[in-house]
Amino acid sequence: MNEISLMPEEQYQRLQQRHAEDVRALWDLLDAIKDPEIPALSIWDLGILRDVQRNGDQVTVTITPTYSGCPAMDNITTDVIQLLHDNGYSDATVKLSLSPAWSSEWMSPEGRKKLREYGIAPPEDAGLDDDGLTPDAHAACPHCASRHTRRISEFGSTACKALFQCDDCGEPFDYFKKI
Repeated sequence: MNEISLMPEEQYQRLQQRHAEDVRALWDLLDAIKDPEIPALSIWDLGILRDVQRNGDQVTVTITPTYSGCPAMDNITTDVIQLLHDNGYSDATVKLSLSPAWSSEWMSPEGRKKLREYGIAPPEDAGLDDDGLTPDAHAACPHCASRHTRRISEFGSTACKALFQCDDCGEPFDYFKKI
């Protein structure tokens, strides 16, 4: 029987890896690791937790930064190792993988919802500019949902975000770039 997937292939592959019987408990355990720059999101929700492998007592966790040079990767690596050690996995390593490059498609639907609730416009909230060319010209305001917004700066609080301001409620907000 052929089925048509309703989710991006990358998300489907991540879910398949997560549900593998031999590592499912490890994936669940790693849900406790939050992004230090956006503590409302787990590294799973953000899509940077790429893989978990277990070979006997050895555990290898693979993470991919939202952009190369992301300063949060050192903190996340430390947090992952500490969590695993605290839970009896003394032979644990973290691999940083730059290929394939992180994509905003890897964010979980729950992560996108949590971003909005935290005050950051998630990637899918981008609309087209009047010229129909600029995909993030009118990101929906996470405070009032208005699309009467404007980009103030290509970079927000971090390089993976842009700074916007809402013309209706006046609030500034970060927009997580669609990559």
